[in-house]
Amino acid sequence: MLKNNKCVAVVMGSDSDMPVMKSCIDKLKDFGIEPVVRIISAHRTPDIAADFAEKAASNGIKVIIAAAGMAAHLAGALAAKSALPIIGVPLAAAEGPAGLDALLSTVQMPPGVPVASMAIGKAGAVNAAIFAVQILAIEDDNMNAKLMDFRKSQSRKVIEKDSSL
Repeated sequence: MLKNNKCVAVVMGSDSDMPVMKSCIDKLKDFGIEPVVRIISAHRTPDIAADFAEKAASNGIKVIIAAAGMAAHLAGALAAKSALPIIGVPLAAAEGPAGLDALLSTVQMPPGVPVASMAIGKAGAVNAAIFAVQILAIEDDNMNAKLMDFRKSQSRKVIEKDSSL
């Protein structure tokens, strides 16, 4: 059973990322996880980012979800300072190539500093939450049961939509 329902951190590079990352936060809450939510910039507050990553495990965090746009170095900066699983969510900036820059920055990590990369935007934010749950479910039977219920529910919804045609 999950002993700490604040075992996932959702870190964003800017408050402008919140509209997309709310879907991640809400999905974690659906699974009974009350995430630690922070705004930390890899470029504007690098010391705070490093300190957060270095102390995350001792603060009960088991998985970090890091969302950023443009150069999107947040996930990598946190991965450089923590051995915890880091899940990157690339976000589209108001201007530019619709998040492709952030995707490439998130996915192109050097050997030995892995970051799991999700899709750009809301789909990636939701999948980051579900992937964090999958990681936690490895050692938590209650979380695994919730995950299996979620998956069955997804299947049921598709079958219902198909039968209504």
